[in-house]
Formats: sequence, structure tokens, C-alpha cells
Amino acid sequence: MEVVYIAGGCLWGVQAFIKTLPGVTCTEAGRANGSGRTLEGDYDGYAECVKTEFDPTVVTIKRLMEYLFEIIDPYSLNKQGADIGEKYRTGIYSENPEHLKEAKAFLRERSDADRIVVEVLPLTNYVRSADEHQDRLATCPADYCHIPDALLNKYKN
Repeated sequence: MEVVYIAGGCLWGVQAFIKTLPGVTCTEAGRANGSGRTLEGDYDGYAECVKTEFDPTVVTIKRLMEYLFEIIDPYSLNKQGADIGEKYRTGIYSENPEHLKEAKAFLRERSDADRIVVEVLPLTNYVRSADEHQDRLATCPADYCHIPDALLNKYKN
């Protein structure tokens, strides 16, 4: 299995969507690339993300990028739906340079590449979100989510 960290706005919906995708074996809500090592304190520059464990023989980084682009506005900087702020930026983060290379190639090959604001960066820090944020939409389905229900469940078996 391999791991990539996917940011697509509020992590509740992103996690609910990603866990339904073919080849994804495990997800965890968290924070990528902030400066802190805990959940305490002021905002530290992190992006809300979903730690995504996947089987590379079933799903590629390119395909994960295609899935991500189904649920985000790739031209929107620090905003997805009603969620606004730097922590809601979109991105792909990884400790594996090959993942970053594949993600950058996906962006480069798009005809709208010059308008896309999705980050592709090495993972420098990860902090697991609090328990109440893990699988949040499963336990609190009425909570706000920027991803429409039909899309959230598009790949659900």
C-alpha cells in the first residue's frame, strides 16, 4: 500500500468521498503541512486533508487526481463551497517524490493548467484530526458539506 494526503476543502466531505473510491484501503482526517505537532494553538498554516492509503495496482495518482477534480473547483484559491480560508486550499501532498511527479504531470497536461491553484508539495508535517472529525459525515450526516450528496455517493458500492 502507498499513502498520499489529499486536500479538497473541508475534510468531512473529502473523506466521505475518498473512502468510496476503488483501490482506497484506508482514510484518516488530518492536517497537512502546518508548523505545529498538535491540534492545540492558533492556526499554523495547515491544509485540511485526508490521509489516503491506496493500492497502486488498483488506482494511480493520476486517477486519484481525476477523482479530486470531480469534487473541487480547481480555480478557487482557499475556498471550496461556503468554506473560506487558507486551511481549505486544495492540494496533494506526499513523502513519495513519484507521487508528486505524477500529480504535477496530471496538472501540466490539462488545457486549463495555467488557471489551476491546486498545490502539489512534499508532505512536511501531518497531524491527525480529533476523533470527532473522523468520518464526520457518517456520524453527523446533516452537517454542511460542499460536495453534493449524489457526488459523495457516486462510487459507493
